[in-house]
Amino acid sequence: MNISEAAEKSGLTAVTLRYYERIGLIPPVTRGNGGVRLYEESDLGWIDFIKCMRNAGLSIESLIEYTALFDKGKDTVIARKDILIEEQKKLQERYDELGKTLEKLNKKIEHYEQEHS
Repeated sequence: MNISEAAEKSGLTAVTLRYYERIGLIPPVTRGNGGVRLYEESDLGWIDFIKCMRNAGLSIESLIEYTALFDKGKDTVIARKDILIEEQKKLQERYDELGKTLEKLNKKIEHYEQEHS
């Protein structure tokens, strides 16, 4: 599929897809005649993974490093796993902090509801 179709399926713009490829956030996409990008389902899988990880707050730098390691093959599995474990720890800390904040908000709202009922 071409970049327009990939953009539509992924929910990203063509500009974003080109940027992701240029900085190494996704592996290089196969090129057709004239250098036209030809996206495959596996490319959409990468894009979906990157979108999910970015939406969760993972750093671009970590994801670029992960992608570069992936390109180097099976010998990098442990290093890739280590990156994901480190990001998982950071995400868990943020999740816990958000849980505490939500709890405080709920208590404050409950207080106002009791005060004005």
